[in-house]
Amino acid sequence: MNTPSLPDPHDRPARLTVGVVGAGRVGPALAAALQLAGHRPVAVSGVSDASRRRADALLPGVPLVTPAEVLAAADLVLLTVPDDALPELVEGLAATGAVRPGQLLVHTSGRYGVGVLGPARRAGALPLALHPAMTFTGTAVDVQRLAGCSFGVTAPEELRLAAEALVIEMGGEPEWIAEEARPLYHAALALGANHLVTLVAEAMELLGEAGVGAPDRMLGPLLGAALDNALRSGGAALTGPVARGDAGTVAAHVEQLRAHAPRTVPGYLAMARATADRALDQGLLKADLAAALLAVLADRAEDSVPGRASGIPTDDDHPDDDHPDDERPDGEGQDGTDR
Repeated sequence: MNTPSLPDPHDRPARLTVGVVGAGRVGPALAAALQLAGHRPVAVSGVSDASRRRADALLPGVPLVTPAEVLAAADLVLLTVPDDALPELVEGLAATGAVRPGQLLVHTSGRYGVGVLGPARRAGALPLALHPAMTFTGTAVDVQRLAGCSFGVTAPEELRLAAEALVIEMGGEPEWIAEEARPLYHAALALGANHLVTLVAEAMELLGEAGVGAPDRMLGPLLGAALDNALRSGGAALTGPVARGDAGTVAAHVEQLRAHAPRTVPGYLAMARATADRALDQGLLKADLAAALLAVLADRAEDSVPGRASGIPTDDDHPDDDHPDDERPDGEGQDGTDR
């Protein structure tokens, strides 16, 4: 098996032709970053109009072709499709003979390691899992944001140097993740990044309901400081009524949320209980105050009824014709933590 020459990541490695299967938000940005490092994008596949526009913007002049044609043209192929589509894609490419021996096959899923590339590996491909831990917009700004971005990397031992070189060339920092730890690694990123967006969006909506004219301006400094403190100090950075044990304030919060935004109540209660547990562990919340606080949270939790009012969708919320199946092969909506 011929491994492409990617020696010392601090040197300029051999130039590779690059292909992208799935022109969602991630693939074109990574290919554009590799192009800046001297590699040559030669082919990209995409189905939707959005994917085609994105490819034209980030990879101008690179032809849009079928996935099989991408593999035929490229030394290095980026498979940037949704998690659930990846196993079937790999199996199909291997079964049709599209995979070439010695070809670097890279997927960007956070969930999977290199095991999912097994069919292609048996056909002679060199498998890498390079997951950028970043939220992507699908625009040129993503290429700049890759500078200093951590990549969750899983690779066979003989390809570790190649994986490291590619990540560094894209401006990133490799973080090695064991194959069996990939789902936990990805769950941690989703918990932090995806849920953060939901929390911030709900907070902005509630501030608007309370009459705040510029919720984003009000939240920006507060959330920036909270994030910085949390990254520096972990649970010791906790502040607020739950950490202080202000049961009356928490009860008032729940009543207001129940009246104005009932869908937010289950999330508030769940996060308040988790916060109380962490504050207890950190010694921030005193045991006598914790008892009253947890009693309030338990009482309010019993009032929450599953269904629409508590934010839990019913079957009617997801009619079959609401799923944009034509976008799935392109990885629409993908970002560093959505896979």
